[in-house]
Amino acid sequence: MRINWRVNKMNLPVILGLLGKLLVIYAGAMCIPLTLAVVLGEWSVYSFLLSIIIIGIPGFFLMRRFKLTEMKFGVREAFAAVTGAWLLASFTGALPYWFADVVPTYIDALFETVSGLTTTGASVISDVEALPQSILLWRSLTHWVGGLGIIVLFIVLLPKTGMGSVLLFNAEVPGPTNDRVMPRIRDTAAALWKIYLIFTAICAVLLWMAGMSFLDALNHAFATIATGGFSTKNTSIMYYNSLTIEMIVAFFMIFSGANFVIYLTVWRKKTMKAFRNTELMVYLLIIIAATLLIAGSLWSNAGNSPGYAFRHALFQVASIMTTTGYASVDFDQWPSMTKIILFLLMFIGGSAGSTSGGMKVSRIILLVKATWAELKRGIHPRVVSSIKLDDKVIDTENLSRVGIFFFLYIVTFTGASIIVAASTGLSPFEAMSAVAATLGNVGPGFGTVGPTTTFAGISLLGKIVLTVCMLLGRLEFFTLLIIFRPEFWGKGKVW
Repeated sequence: MRINWRVNKMNLPVILGLLGKLLVIYAGAMCIPLTLAVVLGEWSVYSFLLSIIIIGIPGFFLMRRFKLTEMKFGVREAFAAVTGAWLLASFTGALPYWFADVVPTYIDALFETVSGLTTTGASVISDVEALPQSILLWRSLTHWVGGLGIIVLFIVLLPKTGMGSVLLFNAEVPGPTNDRVMPRIRDTAAALWKIYLIFTAICAVLLWMAGMSFLDALNHAFATIATGGFSTKNTSIMYYNSLTIEMIVAFFMIFSGANFVIYLTVWRKKTMKAFRNTELMVYLLIIIAATLLIAGSLWSNAGNSPGYAFRHALFQVASIMTTTGYASVDFDQWPSMTKIILFLLMFIGGSAGSTSGGMKVSRIILLVKATWAELKRGIHPRVVSSIKLDDKVIDTENLSRVGIFFFLYIVTFTGASIIVAASTGLSPFEAMSAVAATLGNVGPGFGTVGPTTTFAGISLLGKIVLTVCMLLGRLEFFTLLIIFRPEFWGKGKVW
């Protein structure tokens, strides 16, 4: 008997085929730390081997059963595929931690995996230096794969993507705008991954030359370019106490927090005009202003030398603004004003089209411009104002989405903060910083979840809430929440 896989007009074969491809590629990615475990003779080899078998066999079956010869599907299938891919990657990616017994519960393993894939960098592992090198490499690899996006990688690897790839790209990288340089989205995705790989290689070589071991340099390069923040040391970058390493990491954090399409434009069109970008200018201006304010406070109020104050102010502003989450010093001991500035930077985040989290600078710019236009309309009711970003008129629909995104962000932040405070016993500011750090994909917060501690002490409910926050922040709400609309699964008109 032939099974009808089209349920409620949704094209399940293409979704199952995509998820099967995900599992096979994911199993292939696990072969990298597995190889390292074999070479180093680590006991974690069995945890990776078992995970690969559990993941790879169903993935191979789905891939063979539902061959992706063509990707003809609509918006509904795109949202379902992206959401399914991220959830499946999260739940299966937790298996190596769970089987290696490096975390006490599966929820902890899930938290660590989601933190890696969403490039958050919040950890529940108190002593990462005791972990096998293969597990450390898997943590960093989840950062690197999740940095540009799981689906963006698939677009490169899948054949005959057609319009389906555009829908997938837009579903995973919502943003206020989805710019691309080349007509074919697959070419754009491939070029982005090439640039991403080149940046990673350069960063790794420089960190190796600066004094890190080869594996440490590779792990930190994966985490830095992805703006993730997982370190191989318990005290993060402060372990090295090296100005050279800090400046290399700071440079690449700021570099990765900008829109990758700018670099792609420069590379393809050989023009520096791409750097005349409003969002880029505002992004750099915020970093400079925040650095000077914090450095001034550390110098005048904390009694630090000007060099020390500027060095660590720049690093921590770059780390928090780009939502990387590295620490060059225990900034939880800094004056209150500096902590408030860092807390606000968690909400802003980096640029659209980057590996950073947060609200994105472009959305902040549009909100400011829309507010200014509304004030002008209050004085001149008949005036017709258009909101522009780099000479491009932003239509009402996009402005509406920015406003809705801001509303969802604040509502989620408020609700999650209340739940976390009630279920964990954290102080109000600690609870808010934990939610801001996970919702913005930053990593460390303040106090109990500060830069020198972990999220291990958070209650089970608190970890679940913060895990959901990480996914919501990375997928920017709409992609994940839309599946809860009743008509998404209904038999209404085709999307």
